[in-house]
Amino acid sequence: MLTQASDGKLIGTAGLNQIEGSGGGGIVPWATLAGYDSREQISVNAFTTQVDIDDYRLNVLGVSASFYDRVELSVAQHRFDLKTLGGDIKQNVYGIKYRIYGDVVYSVWPQLSVGIQHKELDDGSIARAVGAANNNSGTDIYLAATKVHLGAIAGFNAVWSLTARATKANQLGLLGFGGVNNDSYQIMAEASAGVLFSRHLAIGVEYRQKPDNLGLGEEDWVDVFVTYIPSKNLSFTLAWAELGSIAGAKDQSGIYLSLNGQLW
Repeated sequence: MLTQASDGKLIGTAGLNQIEGSGGGGIVPWATLAGYDSREQISVNAFTTQVDIDDYRLNVLGVSASFYDRVELSVAQHRFDLKTLGGDIKQNVYGIKYRIYGDVVYSVWPQLSVGIQHKELDDGSIARAVGAANNNSGTDIYLAATKVHLGAIAGFNAVWSLTARATKANQLGLLGFGGVNNDSYQIMAEASAGVLFSRHLAIGVEYRQKPDNLGLGEEDWVDVFVTYIPSKNLSFTLAWAELGSIAGAKDQSGIYLSLNGQLW
C-alpha cells in the first residue's frame, strides 16, 4: 500500500531540484533524492527556476519522481535567453540517480548516490559556432556525498554535500560539449553547505567548478542562497549567483529564484 511521501523524511532534508532537475541544491546535485519518500513510498515533484544575470536569462521547468528512497528520475527543460543578442538556446536534461548507501540524517557516514544527466540541445548551431566538438548532446556522470548533522551549530541543523562530476559540458551543455581546449571528460568538484535555522528556513553557499573547453574563459560558479520551506509540499529559494564569464561576456551575476512543489 502506497502512502503520501509527505509522511516520510524530516522537513528540509530532501533539498530542492537543482537547475538540471536532480535533487540537490540550486546549482549542485546532492546525494539526497528530490522527494520526501521513505522506503515504502513514491513522490513526484515539479519546479520552476529563473536565473536572471546581466546579459542572459535562464528559465528552467522540470519534474522529478523518486521511488522508495532508492531511485530518482528527472527531466528539465532549459531556455537560455540571449537578452542582449536576441534569440534563445533550448536544452532538455534527462536524469537518473541511484542511492548507493546510507541515510542523510541517521547513518554515521554520509549518504552516497551516483547519477547521470543526459543533455540534448534542440539546435546546436550556436554551440557549433563557438567551437564545440559535439554540438548536439552529451552526458554527465556524478558521485555525491551528503550529510545532515542534527544540532551541530549552536543547536541548529547543518548540511553539507560534495559532488564529483565527469563532464564535457560547456555552460551546462548550452554551448555544446568539448572544444578546442579539451574534448575529454574532466572531473569537476562541486560543493554545498548550509544551516537550517528552523524547520522552515535554510541559508547556505554553493560552489561549482567548470571546465574551459572552448577557450572562452568559462569560470566556476558560486551562489549564496536562502530557502523558505513552509511545508513539505512547497519551498521557495532566493539566491545571489556569481557565474563569471559566459561566452565572452564577463562578470555575469544576478538573482536566482526557484519554486519547488511536491505533487505526491
